[in-house]
Amino acid sequence: MKSLDLLRVLMLPLVPVYALVTWVRNILFDNGTLKSEEVSRPVVSVGNLTVGGSGKTPLVIFLAELFKKAGLEPGVVSRGYGRSTKGYLLVADKTGVLRTPEESGDEIYQTAVECGIPAAVGEKRVEAATKLIGETGVGSIILDDAYQHRWIKRDVNLLIIAQRFLVDENPLRRTLFPTGNLREPFRRARRADAVIINRKFTEKKVIPEGLMRHFRDKRIFNAFYEPLYFVDIKTGKHYEPGDFTGQKSLCVGGIANPHSFFSALEQLKINTENKMIFIDHKAYTVKEVEKIRKAFYSTNAFSVVTTQKDAVKLAGFSRELDDIDIYYLKIRLRLDEEEEFEQFILNKIKATNKKTS
Repeated sequence: MKSLDLLRVLMLPLVPVYALVTWVRNILFDNGTLKSEEVSRPVVSVGNLTVGGSGKTPLVIFLAELFKKAGLEPGVVSRGYGRSTKGYLLVADKTGVLRTPEESGDEIYQTAVECGIPAAVGEKRVEAATKLIGETGVGSIILDDAYQHRWIKRDVNLLIIAQRFLVDENPLRRTLFPTGNLREPFRRARRADAVIINRKFTEKKVIPEGLMRHFRDKRIFNAFYEPLYFVDIKTGKHYEPGDFTGQKSLCVGGIANPHSFFSALEQLKINTENKMIFIDHKAYTVKEVEKIRKAFYSTNAFSVVTTQKDAVKLAGFSRELDDIDIYYLKIRLRLDEEEEFEQFILNKIKATNKKTS
């Protein structure tokens, strides 16, 4: 038995305690004892049932671009996981980004920079959304990672799940936290308006019927990642994936599931033999940057290749990395049923009859 699986087994006695707490909390929301509050603009929530990466941020970016095209003037609200601050914080307004990745959290910073839209963080999402609307005049709210945050009413509740998790043969991973990766039981998918199964960079696979039955009455969409190009962190210049074919790179990942990132690089025929894996939401310091430098030179790598999420933080060390070529892989979330999905979301928002301006 692997050491991680042994740890999972040792944590089994705590699962019933966690299950009871989440069950009671959900019951109190279901029967109205705990109440969700409404805000004045349409709200779309993106979340998952698991801890770890399922593709929430790429989906948030997809929705933000869709809403911009539809004239819905979106703003994004997140808890701001991993940030150095607490309480409400305006991350970006209509003039641009106002905070650093360390102050705001890497994911919402990435979204605000890439989409050029207002964004805010706050443990209390109702407060954050209300203040963001008041301070920037956004016409709609996208909640990042809010499936379990039931204090705020949402007009569209989207649940995104990684295909890799659904087909995982290790049953321990599909149990409740802290043994497994589930934040809530699968039956809680019933709160979702739609389920997005994200295969990321892999082929579409058959999901076991025992799991699919939980999504039987839901709209199901299938998502994947499309690699676009590499971006030089220092200059912003774009390079075609073919420019890196066969190159020996140092691959650096500080995300929840780096497997998909390394798999994408391998599909692009990039040598991934040399890897450095950090924890999710890694707050890089000079110490880690020096480790990257040492590994780069000791492996005789051509370049450092990383994720966009890591890039927003590593960009702050341009002086320490001035003699190293470092790039991130730019990806885009796509859906097999893209037009259908877009119309589904826009129709849901239209049906709310809420103001969007």
